[in-house]
Amino acid sequence: MKSVWIQENTWQDVADYLKHDDTVILPIGSTEQHGPAGPLGVDTYAAIGLCEDAAKKTGVMVAPPLWFGDSPHHLGFPGTISLRSETLILVIKDIVHTLYQNGFRKFILLNGHKGTNLAPMTVAARGLLEYELKDIRIAISDPLYLCTNAQEIKGNVAEHHAGVLEISHVMYKFPGLVKEDKQNHNAVDLSNEFDHYIKPDLFGPASGVFADVLWSSRDQKAFAPTGSFSDSSNASAEMGKAYHENMVQNFAEFIEWFKTSVSPEEKYK
Repeated sequence: MKSVWIQENTWQDVADYLKHDDTVILPIGSTEQHGPAGPLGVDTYAAIGLCEDAAKKTGVMVAPPLWFGDSPHHLGFPGTISLRSETLILVIKDIVHTLYQNGFRKFILLNGHKGTNLAPMTVAARGLLEYELKDIRIAISDPLYLCTNAQEIKGNVAEHHAGVLEISHVMYKFPGLVKEDKQNHNAVDLSNEFDHYIKPDLFGPASGVFADVLWSSRDQKAFAPTGSFSDSSNASAEMGKAYHENMVQNFAEFIEWFKTSVSPEEKYK
């Protein structure tokens, strides 16, 4: 292959790949506001960077990135483009069905949207596996699952939307897209809106009692008028490099295991 990206190969290149491997990664991101400093494509850029570098390590193919996600809570900010949850479910299913028809059988869905896409991604994956394509293997991953050094590299700064880690990630992988002179210095006090039932730090310890209290785009524009939730003033390409390389290594290790894994049904028959 001249590239890990399906769209950069010919159909014959893909056919040759399928002779020895049937694994494919699906990067799923979003186009949504990330405050005054971050480009709207932060989540998709994260998925692209992680998938491309892990695929190069493992030799697997990557489908074209999905630039739209489940982002209705950001619609108060111009440029945000959101799919309904049910639309995203159907889009994922259609992508998997067509790749299955090509001959792919192992699917890894990589979410760059840190959590929010996970519900429709899970619904799509469960439906495919249980009711539609019963001989596939399918898995879902996310920076929240992959990063094991967040506290070490960001310190005590809480990471939430448009936080120091994801802004740093784009600064490292896609230089020039972050408006560094507009990085946010103030974090939203989420406890004002959700008491102690929301995690102030997505990568922090899971202590306490939490509930998924949803908010609308109107709510978000009221409590986070700039779009930023977190202090990203210390963001840097160096921090992004440490964050990225940790996740790529962990993701690549998972891919290598997944490529040769079999379902429990097959294992115990």
